[in-house]
Amino acid sequence: MSTKSSKNKYSPEPVSSRSTYIIGGLAVLVIAALVIGGVLWTNSKNKPQNDGYGSVQNSEVAVTVQDNGVVLLGKPSAATTIDLFEDPLCPACAALEHLSGQALAAAVDNGDVAVRYHMLNFLNRASGSGDYSTRAGAALLCVAQSGDAIAYSAFHTKLFATDTQPAEGGSSDHTNDELAQIARDAGASDDVATCISSGTNVEAAAANAAAASQALKDVGSNGTPTVVANGKIVDTGSSDWVSKLSS
Repeated sequence: MSTKSSKNKYSPEPVSSRSTYIIGGLAVLVIAALVIGGVLWTNSKNKPQNDGYGSVQNSEVAVTVQDNGVVLLGKPSAATTIDLFEDPLCPACAALEHLSGQALAAAVDNGDVAVRYHMLNFLNRASGSGDYSTRAGAALLCVAQSGDAIAYSAFHTKLFATDTQPAEGGSSDHTNDELAQIARDAGASDDVATCISSGTNVEAAAANAAAASQALKDVGSNGTPTVVANGKIVDTGSSDWVSKLSS
């Protein structure tokens, strides 16, 4: 290689300085803080509210079945009553139960909130049996008809638990006998288990789901879960939506 050609090559000179290192270090710290902050925010957002409380525990809480199979859970003197629209196979409903179910149970126990449960069945088509949502709704109705509010709340919680709820679009789900055993484990009586295993309320649950679907449209929504308070849809994306109900 000639000397002339060597002189024509570009050789960058080192330009790093103390200030450059400081600026670079600060940038790394800022990025790290943003990443850590984002992780902490995500974790807090996904953390169950009132974690450790469980389902309804207060013996003063009552459960009754109203028109069109709507199940009312709460103290007669509850300050606020909300409407909760769900499908037993709905993953988003399970997520809401995971995040807010325990806070809602505490609010029900305290008499701050009562809940009217509307069970839909539009996800029947995505269940292995083709009618899981209807049958699970029928099972919930059996427990509610017994008047055992604590068992109803525990059974409702269990149906939406990760280790219990069937997968949407899965090849299998729970038989009536399996639903009956889940109800027994939640504290329901043998008579309730018989009601579930025999499919006593399946036809009624289908009619109730149709009524719930219409009620959902009437409040201006077409998906589950939907929570309505004082005629308005509640933003359940807010981590403190339950506490705001009684404020």
